[in-house]
Amino acid sequence: MPSTQKALVVSELGKPVTLVKVTVAGLNPHDGKSRDYGLFIANDLPSILTNDVVGKVTKLGQGATGIAVNDRIVYHPSFAPGSTQNGLQEYAIADLWAAAKIPDSITDDEAATLPTNIFAPLVALFEKLQIPAPWSPAAKKFDYAGAIILIVGGGSNCGRFGVQLAKLAGIGRIVVVGGDEAELKSYGATHVIDRHAPYETLLMRIREVVGDDLVYAYDAVSPVDGQLLALNALSTYKRGILARLIPTGPVDESKVLGKKAGFDVRDVFGSSHEQPELAVGFWSRVTGYLKNGQIRPLSYTVKEGLLANNVNSVLDAYKNGEAVTKTHIHL
Repeated sequence: MPSTQKALVVSELGKPVTLVKVTVAGLNPHDGKSRDYGLFIANDLPSILTNDVVGKVTKLGQGATGIAVNDRIVYHPSFAPGSTQNGLQEYAIADLWAAAKIPDSITDDEAATLPTNIFAPLVALFEKLQIPAPWSPAAKKFDYAGAIILIVGGGSNCGRFGVQLAKLAGIGRIVVVGGDEAELKSYGATHVIDRHAPYETLLMRIREVVGDDLVYAYDAVSPVDGQLLALNALSTYKRGILARLIPTGPVDESKVLGKKAGFDVRDVFGSSHEQPELAVGFWSRVTGYLKNGQIRPLSYTVKEGLLANNVNSVLDAYKNGEAVTKTHIHL
């Protein structure tokens, strides 16, 4: 971690950005992979980590509107090398189209649970699965109430937010594998299936709910072999789609049975900067969604101070496969 910070000049940038005094930087598993394997940053060292950032606006760039100095914002930094937006630094730059003002009813830490873990399922549902975003023109003609979605990994943060987004869109049947039933149903799940069962039992239980009509599946947690559950739950006579967060290799198609209409496997990269149209539509509405409870923040824990040990202890836990509550560094 650099011991000093390069000056960030906002007024000279000809786009709507803001300089923020960072208050919360949220760690995620990909930060550990960045540290250990150079994910996203191998050719740009030293680099600043974290893509869940909350801060207070200190200066506005050219063209910045709808925001004022001292406003609290949550934003989703770019994953690009050399980004000046990441969270583990005293000051950072935020693109306002990938940011939202935090309502008074929401704390900085609550807001910081959103960016990475909500944008990945947002891309999965409304880009990769091709379900129209509920604010899009196509939403007027889409039968959300008649749609079914399977979400595997309901106990993960990306799974939890996936359920909330499915509910936000009005999807009629939201079937979830894994996670706490009461919690997930409070987010909008209609059916929750205990993941602690043999594969064939899980598949049978999913089929009892979805029949042979499932065309939308989102897997937030499984490695390649585990993705076969969602694929085999897809319809045999309609072409189905699996959006997956862990694209570590091709699936063994010989183990996907009976798909007469075929199927697609689509990899998800949850970056606002890779999906700017989707990002603008979403982040411009986040303040309202938080105010009215359509998006509910998740659990977190806090470490005080921008200290290497505070960061490394969390990233070590991810590396060792330990259960980790989402952790925020308070600057």
